[in-house]
Amino acid sequence: MQIKDRQKLLLILAATAVGLLLCDRFVFTPLINSWKERSAKIAGLKKSISDGTTLLQREQPVRERWEQMKTNTLPANVSVAESRMLNAFDKWARDSRVAVTAIKPQWKPTDEDYMTFECQAEAIGSMDALARFLYEIEKDPLGLKFKAMEISTRDANGQQLSLTLQLSALLLKESEL
Repeated sequence: MQIKDRQKLLLILAATAVGLLLCDRFVFTPLINSWKERSAKIAGLKKSISDGTTLLQREQPVRERWEQMKTNTLPANVSVAESRMLNAFDKWARDSRVAVTAIKPQWKPTDEDYMTFECQAEAIGSMDALARFLYEIEKDPLGLKFKAMEISTRDANGQQLSLTLQLSALLLKESEL
């Protein structure tokens, strides 16, 4: 082979290598990345469809559970709701034989469709009585959320305990019911 033929061959090989590099950089890599993005998007859409199908299949139990949850909220009338909550505290205290020393109710408007009614309560009693008090609250059909709880002793022996409790209840407004 002559030098000119070698130079032509090397020039063709170099041009081919540069051409392949440019094709890889500007054609193949973007196509592969696009393919991966589309595959990920398709997988996400398939999962979304699967979740939607599952939700549609569970529609009846979900609706029944929501109806049950709505019946366990406070009444839409604010004064009736406060009365119901305070009566519930009285009932829990009587059933568990604790002395409720303070109840501080407070309404928290959260958005257009619902409000929360928060109560901070203090109760005094023995360990058994306070445990029963918490049990009575928990088993009540009224939907409540324990936000904070603190138990401290009131005497040197630890026989008299003090419970500070923060609860919240949900009030759905008429449009939601």
